[in-house]
Amino acid sequence: MKDNRVFIDTNIFIYTILTENQAREKRDKAISLLQSLSDKVVFINTQVLNEIYSVMLRHEIEEKDIQEKLEVIIRETRLSIIRLKTVKRCWELRMKYKYSYWDCLIMASALENQCAILYTEDMQHQQQIEQSLRIINPFG
Repeated sequence: MKDNRVFIDTNIFIYTILTENQAREKRDKAISLLQSLSDKVVFINTQVLNEIYSVMLRHEIEEKDIQEKLEVIIRETRLSIIRLKTVKRCWELRMKYKYSYWDCLIMASALENQCAILYTEDMQHQQQIEQSLRIINPFG
């Protein structure tokens, strides 16, 4: 894994975009995290884009606004395409770590792109995956 490569899960971006009053602290932490990664190569995958789009639609945000926000994310990150090998790696990770299918697909993409850190609130903080990917919950 390369120490300068990180993967950002959907929830980090969602907190920067959609924040209720009770989640202000998470919004601030998410923004601070993203700003602190200027010296890192930040990866996402197509699943992250799809999940952001879906969540924002449920919050009745205009599609033009959704697409504009996604364009900014795309410009600021490296987009990983989910391929058959990614899906098959996801299956292996699911059998081994017992996370949800979607979380394992995120992990598979992070591993595929040689990321050292996966930022998410959905998995066990500080867990090491395949001796190379560390899960960090920036809200914990």
